[in-house]
Amino acid sequence: MVGKRLMSDKEETIRSKNNFLVFGSPLIQEDEINEVVATLRSGWIGTGPKVAKLEDVFRRYKGVRNAVAVNSGTAALHLACLAAEIGPGDEVITTAMTFCASVNAIIHSGATPVLVDCDEKTMNIDPSMIEEKISPKTKAMLIVHFAGRPCEMEPLMDIAKKHGLIVIEDCAHAIETEYHGKQAGLFGLLGCFSFYATKNMTTGEGGMIITESDDLAARVKVLALHGMSHDAWKRFGDEGYKHYQVVECGFKYNMMDIQASLGIHQLKRIEDNWKRRNQIWDRYNEAFRELPVAIPMEPEPGTRHAYHLYTILVDATMAKIHRDAFLDALTAQHIGVGVHYLSIPEHPYYQKRYGWRPENYPQAMRIGRQTVSLPFSAKLTDDDVEDVIKVVRKLLKG
Repeated sequence: MVGKRLMSDKEETIRSKNNFLVFGSPLIQEDEINEVVATLRSGWIGTGPKVAKLEDVFRRYKGVRNAVAVNSGTAALHLACLAAEIGPGDEVITTAMTFCASVNAIIHSGATPVLVDCDEKTMNIDPSMIEEKISPKTKAMLIVHFAGRPCEMEPLMDIAKKHGLIVIEDCAHAIETEYHGKQAGLFGLLGCFSFYATKNMTTGEGGMIITESDDLAARVKVLALHGMSHDAWKRFGDEGYKHYQVVECGFKYNMMDIQASLGIHQLKRIEDNWKRRNQIWDRYNEAFRELPVAIPMEPEPGTRHAYHLYTILVDATMAKIHRDAFLDALTAQHIGVGVHYLSIPEHPYYQKRYGWRPENYPQAMRIGRQTVSLPFSAKLTDDDVEDVIKVVRKLLKG
């Protein structure tokens, strides 16, 4: 702690232990529950017609030719790299401020990740620093729309065109994100989405890959189900048994109908949930604007922020409290928090394998050591939001 008294354990907490505010708790309603029950009763709980329906409604929502459902956003990223024929000997540029899955997908494809620092305000990859990292081995850029804010796609796509690079978009935070009228996931060769429990729409675990290429979509489908021939799941349907062939050494990355049953109804409410998170974003901004922390910058003109995370930066010198002490104090008040993220070079595995050091990516290092993600979900009630505000204000005002 830096010169500020934390709340005593003996002080009355705003929320009871039994009323812990879970970080990122999803809004699940009766439509999802009923659909899951109907799926269980149908006897078809693996990959089947519900997955096909979710793919179709997601494809239409994004206005794209193909959508392929998988069992996680990480699987989506890995398959996107493989479908784009990224492999050993290739380098892929990505951001130092992201979840490990973005980097691991590159590694699992056999390629080498190359990190670029993030912009100090947007927290997205800094386009001005990319070209100095491009080498003859560079094949692609895997760009991440952090927290739901779109990357600067115009300069990024100019760089890709200039150097003949493939672009894969990590849209785990960015289902509703738009940049100058175009939806995230439609700029690159492939766009990858996550439906993890904390995401803007959830299937518990799950993900989606979108692409305009029929050939890429077909290959992703094959790779996602053991390398079996296209739509092999239909062999158990009522159209007569269909033999399949294994045409590639694939993976067990397919989504289940149980998961898709959640997603079908989650997607129906995506806009209503976005509006609710926008309200919470505005209320947080109003409440925290005068506090000694950095709040998120407003969405840039001509863009649409998905409002996936609400992050504040806690600088110990300015706030008079260390970030980790702040996290502990919020948790002690039964308010769940997150850290998105420690920068990639902070982690021992990458330091050992690639020799990366946090200080070589100073913006990502600073953000990763100061960032706090506050509860931010369409499930939050007005009282929940005010409880968060009360604790944050008390901690930072002393």
